[in-house]
Amino acid sequence: MALCYAGPYGHPSGKIGKLVFYMLNGQPVCRLIGKAGKPSINQLANRQAMSVTMGLLKPMSEFINVSFKLEAEGTVKNPHNLATSYNKKLALTGQYPNIKVDYSKVVLSKGNLEMANNLKLSKAEGGINLSWDAGVTTQNGRYDDIMMVMLSHPDYELASSFLNAGRRADGSCFIPLQSEWLMNGQMEVYVCFKSANGKLISDSAYAGNLNGQAESHKEKEEKLHYLTVKARFDQVAADYHQKTPLHREGKMNSRAFRHLEKEYEVLKKKLMLLPGKPS
Repeated sequence: MALCYAGPYGHPSGKIGKLVFYMLNGQPVCRLIGKAGKPSINQLANRQAMSVTMGLLKPMSEFINVSFKLEAEGTVKNPHNLATSYNKKLALTGQYPNIKVDYSKVVLSKGNLEMANNLKLSKAEGGINLSWDAGVTTQNGRYDDIMMVMLSHPDYELASSFLNAGRRADGSCFIPLQSEWLMNGQMEVYVCFKSANGKLISDSAYAGNLNGQAESHKEKEEKLHYLTVKARFDQVAADYHQKTPLHREGKMNSRAFRHLEKEYEVLKKKLMLLPGKPS
């Protein structure tokens, strides 16, 4: 996609050849349409990075619409655009095809309001406890600043938003969770402060993890598929390396060897691009 600034006859609108022109958030843009060619490794990596980022943020839309609202005002971007940009750049780890989320680096708000010190997180009956230093004097924080809490549940691709969990002066808050399966699953906890008048917000802070990190259903499937393909590759590779000298000496049928060599190359390339490789 590219910006399409006005020329002597203004900016076009609609389809011209393989290009389509339209307005997006008040800006004239242009996209190429048609069948794309075979993607490069960099393109595949970018697609996976975007997919992982969107998977992280999709359940958090309620929280993000509030936490990035101030930064999005007066721009052509919306809160989800900003959250995607920050986290695609800062919160991913690994190389294609094994790009994952680094939960400790997730960004859910950006602002100048001061964050609390000494965040502590613990499980409790029916929910979790959060605490922070309430008596510390801040430069621009107020006693009535509102604590916002986001719980990410990666096991279930869900998130729980608490947009008014407590006040800065309280020093602690209790976050209820009725579902036992959410209580016992992986939880990544994030917080930020918003001023009572809604005009200021703090950077988000990572409060921590509860219950450790478990493999998702998708990760388990990918690992199983990788091991299945790897087992077949090992079998074909052993046969290929054993028969290569025979082929060179003219003691093996050329057609049969070409089929074996083709399968060897296909499986070798497939393994290089397949997610689920054990770390």
